[in-house]
Amino acid sequence: MYRILIAEDELIERMMLKKTLQKIFGDLCEILEAENGKRALEVFRSTDIHVAILDIEMPGLKGIEAAEIMRREKEGFCIIFLTAYDKFEYAKKAIAVHALEYLLKPYSEKELVSVVEEALHLAEEYEKRKEDTSYAPKVMELMGNSNTNKQEVASEMQMIQDENNVSRFNVLVSLVEEYVRSNYMNDISMQEAARCINYSDTYFCKMFKQQFGQNFTTYLTEYRMNEAKKLLKQPNVSVKEVGARVGYPDSSYFARVFRRIIGVSPSEYQLQKMKEI
Repeated sequence: MYRILIAEDELIERMMLKKTLQKIFGDLCEILEAENGKRALEVFRSTDIHVAILDIEMPGLKGIEAAEIMRREKEGFCIIFLTAYDKFEYAKKAIAVHALEYLLKPYSEKELVSVVEEALHLAEEYEKRKEDTSYAPKVMELMGNSNTNKQEVASEMQMIQDENNVSRFNVLVSLVEEYVRSNYMNDISMQEAARCINYSDTYFCKMFKQQFGQNFTTYLTEYRMNEAKKLLKQPNVSVKEVGARVGYPDSSYFARVFRRIIGVSPSEYQLQKMKEI
């Protein structure tokens, strides 16, 4: 069973977050709580945590400071940040500790679930392959490589100066849509999309949310599910093949995501469409 740590100083918000995660992932995960950064570190050090969901602004030890300590002490876990403050400095620090996502409050349940689902999938992959010397570097980077790109800050600052340039935003939208359309069937990430179109991770993360109204993980998941629905309308294609063709070589993971997004399993959806025909 995987373990998710929630560190949030607001009691009501922490309770709602836990309730949402239990509803969706209760059969897969144990969910632990911390009311501040200091307590979060204590739980982290005493328990094998797979996903840490941290509020950036907490009294005493802040979430971002706790994350920096966690990242120095352990590899192979995912960090997800929550914040009500859309500050460039926060986004930059989130990227520095290789956070999987940086969710701005108020975030939607859909965004939260998509990100946690991806984090658990990475945890599953890590557990399967951590003994393998050929373990994919990209998964390690997403889950905990603390190396920092020192050239990133300069490029971020240069791009931040163009924040009010509407044409740049339009270009970002077009480039992202084309990138996803051409690569959704591959194992891609927000970091790869940013590099492909020559944006820093931090700037891309900030601008993507502003332009698309959701994070990259949610956007990519929904795009893949729409493509999967098209393929499932074909009678001669298997569910496993559909999953592989839309970027999910793990058929059980594909089925789990499809059911959450569409409401039925891929095989049930395919049967419904065959009956309609």
